[in-house]
Parts: sequence; C-alpha cells; structure tokens
Amino acid sequence: MESPASPSPALLPELVRYWRNLRNSVTFKLFSMLFLLMVAMIPVAFVQSLIHERQSLQQQAASEINQKWAGQQTLAGPVLTLPYRKTEKINKQTVTTTAYLHLLPSHLKVSGDLAPQTLNRGIYRMVVYNSHLNLKGHFEANQFHNLPVADKDILWNKAFISLGIPDLRGITDTVYLKWGATQRQFDPGTVTSHLYESGVNTPVPLDEKTRQQRIPFQLDLRLKGNQQLYITPVGKTTEVNIKAPWPDPSFDGAFLPANRKVTPEGFEAQWKVLHLNRNFPQIWQDTQYTFEGSTFGVHLLQTVDHYTKVTRSVKYALFFIGLTFLLFFLVEVVTGRMVHPLQYLLIGLALSTFYTLLLSMSEHLGFDTAYAIAATMTIGLITAYAAGFLRSTPLAAVTGGTLVSLYGFIYVILNQQDYALLMGSIGLFVVLALVMFFSRKLEQPHTQTA
Repeated sequence: MESPASPSPALLPELVRYWRNLRNSVTFKLFSMLFLLMVAMIPVAFVQSLIHERQSLQQQAASEINQKWAGQQTLAGPVLTLPYRKTEKINKQTVTTTAYLHLLPSHLKVSGDLAPQTLNRGIYRMVVYNSHLNLKGHFEANQFHNLPVADKDILWNKAFISLGIPDLRGITDTVYLKWGATQRQFDPGTVTSHLYESGVNTPVPLDEKTRQQRIPFQLDLRLKGNQQLYITPVGKTTEVNIKAPWPDPSFDGAFLPANRKVTPEGFEAQWKVLHLNRNFPQIWQDTQYTFEGSTFGVHLLQTVDHYTKVTRSVKYALFFIGLTFLLFFLVEVVTGRMVHPLQYLLIGLALSTFYTLLLSMSEHLGFDTAYAIAATMTIGLITAYAAGFLRSTPLAAVTGGTLVSLYGFIYVILNQQDYALLMGSIGLFVVLALVMFFSRKLEQPHTQTA
C-alpha cells in the first residue's frame, strides 16, 4: 500500500508566504477584529444580567421598607353615604335589601405639608414622607333634595362619612371629623366596598333640621407614605395645595398643577379641579361609578437612580469597544506596528470590566463619582498596556487622549435627556468622518508571486 503523498518541499514556502500576506492584509485584520469584538461583548451581556439582579434586590428592599413604613397613598373623600331600603321582586317574592346612595361634597379644599426623609435598607435607599393634611369643605342643603330615592326609604339615622386610605398603617394619630357643630372620631374600615377597599368611617346621623342647611366639615389627617401622595377630586370644586422641602417632585396623574413653584429648597403646587373635568357625578347609587383615572398628586423622585444610568451606559458598550478596536486597527494599518489578537481581546475585556466597576461603585459612591473612578482606572490600564506593546509614547498618548474624549462624550450624553439622541447622532457622524479621513489612503498589500 502506498503512503499518502507528502507536501512538496517547494510548496511549503509558498504556503508560509501566503499565510503571511493574508495575516497582514487589511481585510483579514478587519474580520479578525470584528470577531474579537463579538467575543468582547459576551461579558457585557453578563453585566446586563447583573444590573437586572441588583435592581430586583433594590425592589425587594423597597418592598420591605413599605411593609414596615407605609405604601403609596391615594386619599379619596370624604364621601357622605346614605343607606336606604331597596325593595325588589326575586322569583315572585318581594325582597328588601340595604343599598347605598353616595353624595360627594359641594366643595373640598386640601392643604398638605410633606416632610420627606430617606430610609436605608442595606445599601439601598427609599424616599418616604410624613404629612399633615387638612381637609375642609361643605355639603349644600339642596343636595338632599330630589334624591333618586324616596325620603321614606332612606335610613337617615345610619348615614356615615367615609375616607379612602389605601394603607391604614400610614395613619399616625387619631382622626376626628368636625361635622357641623359636632365632632366625631373615625373608626377603621369601610361599611361598604362600593367606593374603596380600605379606609375609615364615622356615623353622621342626619335629622330633618340638619338637612335644611349647609353642613361644613373639617378634619386633620397625619399620614405617612412612600414616595407618592395622590388626591381624588371628589368635590364639585376641588382645590389642593401641597408643599414640601423636596427639590425633585414629579407631578403625576390626571391633572397637572395650575400653579407650581420648584426651587432647590423645595416645591409648592396648587390644583383646581371641577366636577366637569372628571368622569363621575356628584351622586350615584351603589357601584354605578368609580374614582378610577381621576387621581392626581406628587411623586417624590430620588435625585439619582444609578441603575438607570448604568443601564444606559451599557447600551453604548458596542460603541466603546468598537471605536477602541478601530483606533488600534488604524494604528496597525497606518504605522505598521502589529497588535496581537490576544492584545485586542484583553483590551476588550478591560473595557467590559469598566461596567462592572461602574455598577459596584455607583451603589456606594453615586453614579458621577463611580463613573470618574472607573473611567480613570480603565483609561490608565489600557494606556499603560498600549505603551508597552506599541513601544511608542506618542501613540500611547493618542490612545489615552482618545479614550478620555470618548468617555467624556458618553458621560455628557448620559446626563442629557432632551438632547441625547441629537448629540449621539452628531458624535457618530464626527467619528465616522475621522475614520474615513485617516483610512482614505489604505492599500491592500500586493501578494508576491514566484
């Protein structure tokens, strides 16, 4: 049996020469760099997963704070409810049940002072508040006339006032209602769940004399909550004034303030809502209507959400690593200095490690300080490494300067909201123009032939 033919000795030099030409070609270098770029992006995916995990831990910490403090509060009421006898025929039998008629106040004015504070759970922080709310208004006498239920069926002596509060743990003091000339104490719970699932109530029997005149009411409520305080506009005219020493409020909900003043020392906001602005009337039976979609108020924002900024910075990872690789690619092509594939890979890993440093440091130092430290460490490492394998101080200085410009540019974009897309687009155009300028004279090396 004949053995396989071995390569001709004259062919080996040709193969070596072909491999050297291929390795030195611009096209081969470019495709190699793209492959290494994809490999370097693998750790970035793990960083994104790590960010989601840390955000989940933050949400768990916030949930624990809610359980021990109080949740977000939405105040609804006060609402006057009149129980009445409802007679109907069911299977040819006459059945009498108790139904409810809900009356909303003719006027409601809410004045509130918030005292925010920050609670810590491990390394996580959550904004909570104590509040002092004053509610006052009145019911007009004509609201008791021409009701959709006969007077004889209404249980006037069982009328009650209710106030919707989602988290009753937030009440920090006894709540009293000044009702006309009398004062009554609220009890926990709701007599009926027609209006809200959680709240307080107090009986207000209505005799015929009381129903013939305007009934003013007033109550003071000391309530604590988490970040958000919303108001439901139950008055025919609802006026709300809220102020707090907090510089970063977000006015949310169905209505924006008619007037607002926001300064570094705090904010003050006023709302005025008419019954014509909402989708429920001043009186209804049982569950005909709900307050859904009508609430408004303020959300106390945390000044820095570092997880959001870190997530945004990770989105630029391909831009970071790609431009850095392109820089070394141009250095190779223009100066003839070789950069080993392993060196590309280590530089890509260093750039990926930047995001891990940024995430871990921002949890303790804040985003801005963490960004400066992580960027300085990464730039210093890559610049020193480049000075070693390029053996050129000017080229290492160019590398460092380019990275400083790149990190500075991305930082500016991360801190912009309205102009981030515009600045990013212009930046990409400038980078593309520079790459086209420096690569305009690239030539493929000629393959030598025998």
